[in-house]
Amino acid sequence: MAAGLIIAAPRSAAGKTTVTLAILAALRQRGIAVRAGKSGPDYIDPAFHEAASGFPSFNLDSWAMAPEQLDAVAAELTKAAEIVLIESAMGLFDGVGEEAGRTGAASDLAARYHLPVLLVLDVSGQGQSAAAVARGFLFHNPAVRIAGVVLNRVGSDRHRDGIGQALGVLKLPLLGSVRRDATIALPGRHLGLVQAREQHGLGEFLARLADLAESMLDLDGILAMAAPFSVAGASAAMLRPPGQRIALAQDAAFSFLYPHVLAGWRAAGAEIIPFSPLADEPPPEDCDACWLPGGYPELHAGRLAEAGRFRAGMLRFAASRSVHGECGGHMVLGMMLEDAEGAAHRMLGLLSHATSFAKRRLHLGYREATLLEDAAIGSAGTVLRGHEFHYAAISDPGADAPLWRLSYALGQDLGTEGARRGRVSGSFFHAIASVPAKSSA
Repeated sequence: MAAGLIIAAPRSAAGKTTVTLAILAALRQRGIAVRAGKSGPDYIDPAFHEAASGFPSFNLDSWAMAPEQLDAVAAELTKAAEIVLIESAMGLFDGVGEEAGRTGAASDLAARYHLPVLLVLDVSGQGQSAAAVARGFLFHNPAVRIAGVVLNRVGSDRHRDGIGQALGVLKLPLLGSVRRDATIALPGRHLGLVQAREQHGLGEFLARLADLAESMLDLDGILAMAAPFSVAGASAAMLRPPGQRIALAQDAAFSFLYPHVLAGWRAAGAEIIPFSPLADEPPPEDCDACWLPGGYPELHAGRLAEAGRFRAGMLRFAASRSVHGECGGHMVLGMMLEDAEGAAHRMLGLLSHATSFAKRRLHLGYREATLLEDAAIGSAGTVLRGHEFHYAAISDPGADAPLWRLSYALGQDLGTEGARRGRVSGSFFHAIASVPAKSSA
């Protein structure tokens, strides 16, 4: 049986990912079969988890996934693992709505699976007040157990010891501290960290983090705090495969597809055939559906515009088979993409909209989508849950029919969104899971 714990913090940018990667790399270096998960919607951190652990990292999202879907993903995550680390998104209790256990917060997972929490506190500019923060988390929700603390961005031994004494009053174990060190910070860009596949020297960086964990963290204490993590989750449908053989765009421009979605498609009998638009590869002709996931096409718009074999192959493919684009993929399916410098690049023209990255505005949050007509992603009336996370905007809406009606997580109507023309569909919406019929009300 696997053991598990959650690594969380009071807020984003507190150092959760660095601490998680350090523990993953150190435990793997010790020969322990360790796996990782991520609460909530996030494409980038799980790729780093996989690099550190050697296993795919799955997202566990209590808002987007129905309980039986959540259990199915959790059960898959515990397979072949001695210990599972789940990294929280944002702060431990940050979620949406008031439905118990369905807010998307990592605290939902801690309560549902009785997993202890290792709290990472960024103590830069702070002393004993850090204990007051820990006290609030300790007593905020009786169903969530804070089992230990790691201090991040510590200035000195004296700094650490002062906070440690204050934590001792709470009888809250201090399981390590990490000094301020700009060289262990991962580089970022507008959607988060620079992707793992683009990080040069990532193996050496993870080895350094493993050494840091061995010297600065109480790894034995962290292992001891983990609780049994056994989930009786049967297979549960997430998203319907768009075809039997799916041509999947996969490179630095197209990389945002959830591992649990891919695993679900494979479990349903679909085959995934990757191809690279940046290498000017067309979708394989022996496939019956094509999926263009999100990513960073705005950083590669010039190369995509010049990829003649990719363009011709996509036009030929879409004439007789289904194509769907999510977020960045949706941008590439349109007529034109304007990059951050204002240069316009011709895209595939399979849909009639145009997008711009020149005037950035953040679109972020959970969404529920109801399909208006049959499309590659599902049948008319299908309800999906997912999110938007992009800075690009529609500069010309085009004349295509909308794909679905969207609402915010709390139910406020957002109107129609996305586009469909013939067998082609696209949207800025990232799908996480379909809503089971009994839960769609």
